[in-house]
Amino acid sequence: MSSLSSPNADLHCHSVVSDGTLTPEALAERAKANGVHLWALTDHDELGGQKRAKDAANALKMDYLSGVEISVTWMNQTIHIVGLGIDADHQGIIEGLRRTREGRGNRAQLMADQLLKAGIPGAYEGALHFAGNHQLISRTHFARYLVEQGVCKDTEHVFKNYLVEGKPGFVPHQWASLEDAVAWIKAAGGVAVIAHPGRYPFNSMQMEELYKQFKDIGGLGIEVITGSHSPDQYQTYGKVAQQYGFLASRGSDFHDPNESHIDLGVLPHLPDHLTPVWSVFH
Repeated sequence: MSSLSSPNADLHCHSVVSDGTLTPEALAERAKANGVHLWALTDHDELGGQKRAKDAANALKMDYLSGVEISVTWMNQTIHIVGLGIDADHQGIIEGLRRTREGRGNRAQLMADQLLKAGIPGAYEGALHFAGNHQLISRTHFARYLVEQGVCKDTEHVFKNYLVEGKPGFVPHQWASLEDAVAWIKAAGGVAVIAHPGRYPFNSMQMEELYKQFKDIGGLGIEVITGSHSPDQYQTYGKVAQQYGFLASRGSDFHDPNESHIDLGVLPHLPDHLTPVWSVFH
């Protein structure tokens, strides 16, 4: 682990193995070029890029934590739990993630059927073209197809008009339970972290219930500094970390040089009064 007291840590990003557009190796090079000292690749529900990412980080003399971002259904909404420092060869988490991935293909077909009814043909095949891993076909891949076809000017516009609740192309999916996701991460020797809490459509009471449940089942961390949080939210979730005794994490949630709001390694550092998640790894 880096000897720096406040390393430039980026512990949330995605490669072509899930819904990013860069290879694990290209992400490692980009992270290194941007001054990252401690890096984690956290592909959605998939560990297939971990060896490549770790090898690339080692070659560049960057510290590395194996990671994953698990899709979870909680209160009928999708939330994400990041696992850091996991054993990427642990059979329990590998099997759990395999089961989580299985429903994506059927869901994608249903999404394409809805888009066809809305006058947009060929969406399934078009989305597959953007999916480096066909098992992990996702809304992001459909969004890129809609941009390519000129239906929307960018992916941000897509997610205001398509693929979200009440709009064409939205198909809900039952992901892993919160209990299962945290249990898989713990069994694989990792630390479970609530990803980008500022993105969830819950009221304050529901968020408090999420924090309490998460802590009760062994969740340890929360993302405070992340690409989708505003500076005000950095403070809000810093206070949550203190209130619940959570370790604080930092990650860009980088997917693509053109789509992502924040590049790897350029976020503000965690405030000194918070305990960083990497402090538990030696």
